[in-house]
Amino acid sequence: MSDFVSLIAHHGYLVIFLVVLAESIGLPMPAALALVAGGAASAAHTLRAPMVFAVALIALALGDSLLYILGRCMGWALLGFLCKVSANPESCILRSAESFYKRGKATLLLAKFVPGVNTMAPPLAGSMKMRYEQFLWFDLAGAALYTLAYGTVGYVFRDFVASITHGFQTAQHVVEFVVLGALIGFIAYRVYLFSRHRLYQVVPRVQVGELARKLESEGVTKILIVDVRSHGYYDAGADRIRGSIRIEPNNLPEELKALPKDKDIYVYCT
Repeated sequence: MSDFVSLIAHHGYLVIFLVVLAESIGLPMPAALALVAGGAASAAHTLRAPMVFAVALIALALGDSLLYILGRCMGWALLGFLCKVSANPESCILRSAESFYKRGKATLLLAKFVPGVNTMAPPLAGSMKMRYEQFLWFDLAGAALYTLAYGTVGYVFRDFVASITHGFQTAQHVVEFVVLGALIGFIAYRVYLFSRHRLYQVVPRVQVGELARKLESEGVTKILIVDVRSHGYYDAGADRIRGSIRIEPNNLPEELKALPKDKDIYVYCT
């Protein structure tokens, strides 16, 4: 941490811009730490607070706009790619989609504070065809809130940040050992989660032609087709497969109770 704070003290705005931009496009970079360090540097008059705020805001807007555009062009393909580092990619996407379903555009105001959702929110907004002007206003408001929150922490607790930096310098080898141990523990935990959820990594699929033949031979009395397109991709006037029923994927516990137990159920999504 001491090296990172020292880097910001010497290269200031460029480091903050690059670190915040990197995190906003999904790279594992400590943007919050960069903002705290930037706030502390502002309190020490090494950097100017308005410039730190402006640089961070521009970086967040650029990164989020890039993901918004990619999400608009690539849709779920990009969301799936961003979720590949998750132990359970299906829940990664659905958690973000559920946030939009429950809170709508207001999700963008607090998305930066929620790990996972912070990266998923911009491409999800793009894939749901939210107007860019509308997205940008909400995103800038959320980015400003995020920047002010962590920057203020660094500014107010400048002495505390300095004491932590000094502690890292005087006990560098011990700290490195603790950080290494924490990293190994984190990796082990992620491996455990991945193995626990590996059953859900592959979703059984059926070809359209095969299902059509089943319907022709067995009829709708033995087969039920369910439309589970996510909120934002479905509206009441949307076309559905003939004979299918609609359930809301963000309300599954209640929806599942109404499904028949004596039929083979096939679902289709976006």
